[in-house]
Amino acid sequence: MVDRRLYLHLATWLGQWPPRQPLQVVRSHRRLSPAWDGRARPAVAVAAPDGTVLSVPPPRVAPVRRLAARCGALPAPVGRPLDRLLAELPAAVGFADWPVHRGVFRWTLAPTPLPDAGRWVSSDEPDLPSWLRWFDREVLVARDDTGGYLAGVGIKRHDAYGHELAVGTAPHARGRGLARRLAAQAARRVLDDGAVPIYQHDPANAASARVAEAAGFAERGWRSYGVFPE
Repeated sequence: MVDRRLYLHLATWLGQWPPRQPLQVVRSHRRLSPAWDGRARPAVAVAAPDGTVLSVPPPRVAPVRRLAARCGALPAPVGRPLDRLLAELPAAVGFADWPVHRGVFRWTLAPTPLPDAGRWVSSDEPDLPSWLRWFDREVLVARDDTGGYLAGVGIKRHDAYGHELAVGTAPHARGRGLARRLAAQAARRVLDDGAVPIYQHDPANAASARVAEAAGFAERGWRSYGVFPE
């Protein structure tokens, strides 16, 4: 049974959940609106063990369904048929030059009880790295004894029910366990806010996978896909 908050997030974010077939292409007006960072996400998919929901703008549903059928991704979106679909998906949703991003999709309802490592500050503090300035609310930051930046977490509030963590550590501060502690601390904040904390990372990023596991974000075999700029 999927947690109610996760169900509501996926149904809101994608336009439908759960999938009613191995690959279901659905329409969502959210694909026409700016996402948390002000940039479009014209195709978003979440793949669970029992099926995949691929969300696209309403005018693109029919072309993407035809593409899926032509690539052999229907009825079973596994292996090479899905790879062929993803290769042609940007053009099918009108953004041929944009890449497809693949991720491991994780969430937690019980973050690891690690000690807090940072404090919540305004994202416009002058010495924060540029990636944290994308966030329009407080970010979680760890500093050294002199106040220097070490690591941080921003929260992508996709909707009221699903809040995704973005975690980064300065090169000189890696290997201290800061990222996992910050991720667990931020996850507790998200749960306190009534949402489910989500963590996504590139399948090839072993370091990020270790952070996720240590913070309580288990690998459940779920994957995500999206068409958006770098």
